[in-house]
Amino acid sequence: MVGGLLLALAGAPLAALVLCLIVRRPRVCEGLNLAASTICFAAALPLPFLIDGQERLFWGGYVILDRLSAWVILCTAIVYVLASIYAVGYMRLLEQEDRLFQFYALFAGFGLTTLVGPLMNSVGIYWIAIELTTLVSTFLVAFEREPESMEAAWKYIMVVSAGISLALLGTVLFYWCGSFVLGPTYQMTWSVLREAAPGMNPVLLTLAFLLVLVGYGTKVGLAPMHTWLPDAHSEGPAPVSAMLSGALLNTAMVGIVRFLAVTRAAGIGAVPEAVLVAFGIASLLVGALFIVRQRGIKRLMAYSSIEHMGVVALGFGFGGVLGVVGALYHMLNHSLNKSLMFFGAGNMMRAYGTKDISGIRHVASHFPSAGALWLAGAIAITGAPPFGLFLSEFTIMRAGLASFSWAVYAMAVLLIVIFIGFMNHFRSMYYGEASGSAPAAHVSAWCAVPMWLALVPLFVLGVWWPGSVWAYLASTAQSLAPVAP
Repeated sequence: MVGGLLLALAGAPLAALVLCLIVRRPRVCEGLNLAASTICFAAALPLPFLIDGQERLFWGGYVILDRLSAWVILCTAIVYVLASIYAVGYMRLLEQEDRLFQFYALFAGFGLTTLVGPLMNSVGIYWIAIELTTLVSTFLVAFEREPESMEAAWKYIMVVSAGISLALLGTVLFYWCGSFVLGPTYQMTWSVLREAAPGMNPVLLTLAFLLVLVGYGTKVGLAPMHTWLPDAHSEGPAPVSAMLSGALLNTAMVGIVRFLAVTRAAGIGAVPEAVLVAFGIASLLVGALFIVRQRGIKRLMAYSSIEHMGVVALGFGFGGVLGVVGALYHMLNHSLNKSLMFFGAGNMMRAYGTKDISGIRHVASHFPSAGALWLAGAIAITGAPPFGLFLSEFTIMRAGLASFSWAVYAMAVLLIVIFIGFMNHFRSMYYGEASGSAPAAHVSAWCAVPMWLALVPLFVLGVWWPGSVWAYLASTAQSLAPVAP
């Protein structure tokens, strides 16, 4: 059964990609992509419930399904189906009917690469999967063919490819470390590396981890390797921005987490965790500084993504059951919340005809329902109760008090600054003095429904953390590496 679900996860978007290129009819293509995303969500939803305490291997050991990959795939599938629903309404507004088949083919391909990436058991093939996400998403970032989007796409592929090259060098060093224990030739999988880790040279192992951290950290958008992210997230179509933030960043974070598990199994000390925590604090700092002074609405959301990936990095860096559980829970909450925020930003950009915050005014008056959803999402994305991000951030801060108390205090201060800066922008958009013409468009049901579908579970996850979910995430923490309670 599990093998069939994994086949559906890969087969549905692949079939949609091929059929979109054959059919080339916009309405048929949007239906094909929507059907593929729905199948992926239906296949991903039961996976966490079908995983026992042991990892499961498929297709000659090249595919791994464990608690971590099942959780990240679920987060990705949620964003994929929400973004596919939203894309139906949003992409019709671009008036590029003759090119929509290309968009949906690329979008299905993007969904495919982000879904299969976490399933790769071979460390080298995982690297290839991450590189494929870059190649596919670059064309989506540049889809509108505006000078800004073309520049953002070039910047994206150049910066991220440079970072991924460092990740490849780190992967080679990891293989070399293992060769001293396992011999010159061995199958380089995640479990093999963890088992061989205690016998590896600690200096080489630390250097290898730092390289993969910088490499995959570039794809995650951790500061100071984040420079591609604000441009790519802000210039791509809104559904693409949601996938970049809510799906792609989690997929890249998987590599950091798995390599961190190898270093913990080796027992080489706190250097890997400390460096990861430092990157997390740097990301929060960059997010805070740029959120406060931001002028573009989608760039505001992009810097929020940098902030939240910093929070996730802090959770994994703090370690322990609380840290890892909080980070995994934050992945899910952020995927839901950032999808909602980019959907709302896309709606307002099209309605007001501008990307500038100063051109968006009296949102609640013109869009009572969609405006209320977007404002609720803004409150949630700052980590305020009663939404899920508050619980996950609070859990991560509890974890940090045991090992990196200075980082917890810095995190708390920066989150307060971000809350003030973020909500000040929304205050101006909802209650500021009007400076332009009234919006010329309305929000269709295709664009409003996925906002509801994101906000409702986000609220539920904030007021009720199911015990079964806690137990699942705690078991995930223990499976990554021996960690203290």
